[in-house]
Amino acid sequence: MQPEIIISILLGIGLSASAGFRVFIPLLVASIAAKFGWLPLEQGFGWIAGYPAMICFATATIAEIAAYYIPVVDNFLDMITTPMAIASGTLLATSVLPVDNDLLKWVVGILLGGGSAGIIQTGTALLRLASTKTTAGFGNPVLSTAEHAAAFGSSVFAITIPIIAGIVMLVFLVFLVRKIFSLKKW
Repeated sequence: MQPEIIISILLGIGLSASAGFRVFIPLLVASIAAKFGWLPLEQGFGWIAGYPAMICFATATIAEIAAYYIPVVDNFLDMITTPMAIASGTLLATSVLPVDNDLLKWVVGILLGGGSAGIIQTGTALLRLASTKTTAGFGNPVLSTAEHAAAFGSSVFAITIPIIAGIVMLVFLVFLVRKIFSLKKW
């Protein structure tokens, strides 16, 4: 396998896993990075670097961040953002994969990108549920702040150091999957 494909896969995993923390922050970071030429997008995904997409992602990011600080709404958001995180993760991973075969590109994007985002989103939703149960929701704003920071930090990390970010996210994903399955047994 070519090094550029490996780097792109790790970049895609890093960005898409970030979408599991917050749906729109990684899209906004990717949009800004692409606009400044820091993130190479594959053919057909140039619209991500456009001002209309950037404005849309910024507006959605602000609304998403604000909504996670409203009690009860945060738990409701976890239900509806799971499919959105998977879609966002798929889009982010697919947009950076240098594969000529569109079917293969989207299948890999769905599996790696959507899967990564879905696993992280499931982990954060379970964590928020536990926080709501143990703190009556008072701990949720702290958790939300940590998730916002993780989404932003991991997105920037994935763009600036994709190899390390991708490996770190893969390790984190394996850890989360093991934790989620151990909770199921419990």
